[in-house]
Amino acid sequence: MATGSSKHRPVFHLIVLVIGFIVGGFLQVFARKVLPAGAVKTFFTDGYVVPSIGPLKIDLIIVNFALGPIAIDVSLLSLVGVLIAYLIARSLF
Repeated sequence: MATGSSKHRPVFHLIVLVIGFIVGGFLQVFARKVLPAGAVKTFFTDGYVVPSIGPLKIDLIIVNFALGPIAIDVSLLSLVGVLIAYLIARSLF
């Protein structure tokens, strides 16, 4: 039988993904500063998939502005961050 928290599962997974990508981003910045130039640094820190949105123009008659472009840099270390966040969240909840 499903527990009462099953309806919160999508929100839980979204929060874990966001926290994981933030942790992975910090790992990526750290690795870019610490690792010497070479194949290992390129393998861990280059973005393999960089989806982007924008620029998005918004015209509200009184105010006209543009947002973007907004991009997410997905690298191996960002996926490691998601894995770490998921394992920690799973062990806590």
